[in-house]
Formats: sequence, C-alpha cells, structure tokens
Amino acid sequence: MASEPVERESLPTIWRVPDELWAEIEPVIAELDPPNRVGPKRTPARPVLDAIIYRGRTGCQWNRLPKEFPDDSTVHRFFQRWREVGLFRRVWAMLIERCEDLDGVDWEWQAADGAMGKARKGGTMSAPIRPTARRVA
Repeated sequence: MASEPVERESLPTIWRVPDELWAEIEPVIAELDPPNRVGPKRTPARPVLDAIIYRGRTGCQWNRLPKEFPDDSTVHRFFQRWREVGLFRRVWAMLIERCEDLDGVDWEWQAADGAMGKARKGGTMSAPIRPTARRVA
C-alpha cells in the first residue's frame, strides 16, 4: 500500500534574508555578479543566499540542503563565484557600517559556543613531543 507523501513545513524566517536587508544586498549582487546577457535564465539570487546562510548556520554538506532551496551544485557555484568577486566582504562591511549607524553592538549580553571531543588515536600523546628530536638506534 502506497503512503501519502508528507508535506514539510516551510523553514522558519531565521533561515531567510529579511526583506529590509535584501533591499540593501540585492544591488551589491547586481553590481558584482550581473547576469549574462545571453544563455539560460539565472537562478534567482535570494533563495541562493538563503541556502548559503542555512549551510553556514547549520554546517550541513552542500548536498544536504533542504529541497526547498535551489539545487546544491547551483548554490555551491554561486557561493564560489560570490567569494571570488568579494561579495561577502562587501556585504559584511555594509553590515558593520549599518551596525555602527545603530550605535554598535550591545555587548552586555554575549554567548559563546564550542565543542570538545576526544582526539583520534590519542592526539598528541601518540605524536613525538619534539619532531626534530630523533632517537638514534
């Protein structure tokens, strides 16, 4: 007996670029990565950026992006191209400037995250203490 496909809910807005921010980022993308005049129509940039943000926040593999995002190879191709043209640096600088306009970051409340795990094969205990000090047999 075939089961009904389960519809997944859309991802919460934490994974999406807010409209106000997108209005500032879109012209930067248009300037640094304009679409070609010929050829197939390009995948829209906003869902690609949403996918890059999702991957950055979750650390998932490119091929594990949720199906509601564009194809993983398309997203990765955009990511590589945007990195090469300096898009992320420009957007980051724009966000820092915007933050300064809002009187900076309120550092009264902060959070840090980290992870610790056991080193594979014992870590430094199995490695020579001084790699240049060789034992003569």
